[in-house]
Amino acid sequence: MNIELFKHIYFRLPILIRLFLTILFVMILFGTVIHFIEPKQFPTIFDGIWWAVVTGATVGYGDFVPLTTLGRFIGIVLILTGGGLLTFYITQFAAATVQHENDLSQGKVTYKGKNHIILVGWNERTRILMDHILKQDSKAEIVLIDQTLSEMSYQAFPIHFIHGDPTDDYYLQKANIAEAAKVVISADNHKAEKQADNQSILTVVAVRGNHASIPIIVEIMTMSQIDNALRAGANTILRPNDFMSALLFQEVFKSKSKPFETVLHLLKTQQFHHFLVPEELIHKPYIEAMYSLKTTDSLLIGVIRNEEWILNPAKDFVIEKEDILITSIQW
Repeated sequence: MNIELFKHIYFRLPILIRLFLTILFVMILFGTVIHFIEPKQFPTIFDGIWWAVVTGATVGYGDFVPLTTLGRFIGIVLILTGGGLLTFYITQFAAATVQHENDLSQGKVTYKGKNHIILVGWNERTRILMDHILKQDSKAEIVLIDQTLSEMSYQAFPIHFIHGDPTDDYYLQKANIAEAAKVVISADNHKAEKQADNQSILTVVAVRGNHASIPIIVEIMTMSQIDNALRAGANTILRPNDFMSALLFQEVFKSKSKPFETVLHLLKTQQFHHFLVPEELIHKPYIEAMYSLKTTDSLLIGVIRNEEWILNPAKDFVIEKEDILITSIQW
């Protein structure tokens, strides 16, 4: 029973640990045996173990040498067995290192960090998003889940890659969804818009099922699927079609402005902040509220009142209680 228990535990250990334990056992065994065979040459068991390690590794310092025929025979056996074990261990260690790097590139390694950002879907948008995140915080941890990529080099892209279906709990758990900080789901460019939205919504459902409170940002291509994404548990809906249509409209009817470049630089250098109007600004005109907020380097852009967005109102527009102020601040 004890032997079976030992086999059950031992053979389930990783091969490198098994090899290390085997080598350790062999070195201790030979060191103990040589100590009792030649106690004068090897005064302590540790001296015997030291000799066994040095001999098995074929280093041969010569500080401890067996003199008897039996002792030398033990040395021959040690060289034939221990040397092979050590060589095999080093070979396996090197192979395991290379294999781990290959597994990392192929998305087979489970992520064990915390407070990371999970990106779902690899495309040009997520690549640029990754660059922005790392530029903002070089220590940010990013995990990518994608089933279209077969390999991603960590040297080229410093993110942890998980190859698999993001709607499958198994791959979400490999990305350590339970301890992630945020999830960003990008629409699949290889599918029709409705199919891409269905895939994104199914991913939202899977993510929400594994983490009840994590913020989920999702791209939705069609207006008809926005409500479904919200029902599924998405916190923020991005509508790239609406955004691009508005930019195209600006470009078509622009005078001498550069709408696209303006919005791009605004989003790169500024972040938007929404907050409930403070008491000291209630019943104040818009221009006065703007001056007041500018003292804290916040630029007042507009207000949200009863879910209506009022941008750049008149200077005498009166701020009311329950208004949500929209401001722009530096990153």
